[in-house]
Amino acid sequence: MSKNTLIITQDPWEKLRQYTDARIALGRAGISLPLKEYLRFKLAHARARDAVYQPVQTGDILSSLETDKRNVLLLHSMAPTRMEYLTRPDMGRVLNHTSRDLLCSEKSGFDLCIVICDGLSAPAVNETAAAVTNGLIKLVEQTTLSASPVCMVTNGRVAIGDEIGSLLKAKMVVMLIGERPGLSSPNSLGAYITCKPKPGTTDEARNCISNIRHGGMTVSKAVRKIAYLVEEGFRIGETGVRVKDKMNDEYTPLLSFRTDY
Repeated sequence: MSKNTLIITQDPWEKLRQYTDARIALGRAGISLPLKEYLRFKLAHARARDAVYQPVQTGDILSSLETDKRNVLLLHSMAPTRMEYLTRPDMGRVLNHTSRDLLCSEKSGFDLCIVICDGLSAPAVNETAAAVTNGLIKLVEQTTLSASPVCMVTNGRVAIGDEIGSLLKAKMVVMLIGERPGLSSPNSLGAYITCKPKPGTTDEARNCISNIRHGGMTVSKAVRKIAYLVEEGFRIGETGVRVKDKMNDEYTPLLSFRTDY
């Protein structure tokens, strides 16, 4: 063996890597990371950056969502470009004038409004949002709940769902949004459930489900958990800190909801 050859020292926690995508037990070569792990880090970092700038595949999602009985509204925030969206978070929280006028012309007064938003990860929306939305809509169609058209927002943030729900006079908003990419999860979808949405709503009034993706929370479990939180929100007339996630494995979404708060 050459005297210049570095021996890779394995980490004693290496066996735990089979349980997580997190960057643990990477080993070392001398005082540095092994070259293989360094290159994996560079690739993960590039994928996380790309996730922020990639466009959402709107056409594919529309084809997965639209039917003869269901339409989708395409909306835009006040951020006209991706760069302005990233540097001006406030512009991503409100609709532009055209989108606001569109919603004002729509029928209003719904129990539930589902919003899909690109957020900070287009891959999350491209891979998972349609499946979660269709799963929720199938449940809603078995109930007496009324649902607004699905709303798809470009360059939006979580709070834009409050304005959408307020304009459509929806009692509850479920916001599906691409989460900030991580090195092991550039495609994580988040779900935010907000009762009585209105502009100015703050985060303690929401419930959040994170890490919906392949390798994280499955679509079927996410649909059940969202349904559970929606039911609890309707039951007590609010969401947020008062709603506790006590869903067990035997939970089945109910076929009727109390919405007369």
